[in-house]
Amino acid sequence: MKIRLLAGLLALGLAAVGCGGATVDTAGSSSAPPQAGASSAAAGTVKIAINPWVGYEASANVVAYLLKNELGYNVEMPEIKEQLSWEGFETGDVDVIIENWGHPDLKKQFIEEKKVAVEAGSTGNKGVIGWYIPKWMADEHPDITDSKNLNKYADLFKTSESGDKGQLLFGDPSYVSNEEALIKNLKLNYKVVVGGSEAALIKSAQQAQEQKKPLLFYFWDPHWLFSDIELARVNLPAYTPGCDADPKKVACDYPEMDLDKIVSKKFADTGGKAYELVKNFSWTNEDQNAVSDDMTNNGMTGEQAAKKWLDANTAKWQAWIPK
Repeated sequence: MKIRLLAGLLALGLAAVGCGGATVDTAGSSSAPPQAGASSAAAGTVKIAINPWVGYEASANVVAYLLKNELGYNVEMPEIKEQLSWEGFETGDVDVIIENWGHPDLKKQFIEEKKVAVEAGSTGNKGVIGWYIPKWMADEHPDITDSKNLNKYADLFKTSESGDKGQLLFGDPSYVSNEEALIKNLKLNYKVVVGGSEAALIKSAQQAQEQKKPLLFYFWDPHWLFSDIELARVNLPAYTPGCDADPKKVACDYPEMDLDKIVSKKFADTGGKAYELVKNFSWTNEDQNAVSDDMTNNGMTGEQAAKKWLDANTAKWQAWIPK
């Protein structure tokens, strides 16, 4: 998501993250043949980085399916953390980041300074990062959603990992994060505990719901979990432009973000119809959540979930196909 942003934000463990998996060439694995208009010979290979949250994977699989089955391209989908995805523009290992959560620092480095990447327009998704609790906790303690009252409830969130402080559960260490600064600057008696993955956050949220177990955790929308569990967002001090300019002094909430696509400069210049499709791709949070849900909860592969959505939304995706 997440997780997976903003001016001056720091990525937790930004420089230390590594590749999460080997390159996977999905060419030829489609359950449907290319359309009559697609070339029988591969039009080329497109490398879409896969960042570690299912919403990103949903978008990538939909675009990959169309690249293969409508335009006749091979598609490689290497699993790479956010920071290394940007470095892949320079090395030639990545053509497309299909869902970018802000990263003005990386845009400055790779778009403005090194000139190896370009923006490719909005995904249509609105991204919101925040702190969440199960709704039943807000029902029992109506004032708990005001961050000014969190210290009053710190004991509820203590775990063996957080010691004498309340726990704020985090996900993949490569996700962008203001949490350490927020805790310090808002003088909260809490400790960030890194769960390690999106899956760990989801499992903890589900257990908190089922077992009525207190939980405060970092999470984001769009995500299918919001249709599975009722969550309440903790209201941190309201975001105002520039309140996050100094990462050490951040004391405000995250803003809503218009998520965008980033591609290599070479791909933008020479990618032809593949680049045009990526640029044209735009859908809603609900669209992404439907595919993510099928991938996570309904036993479908990314390709199967993509095909299901594409079969049901022909008019929408046909508008993305280059003329």
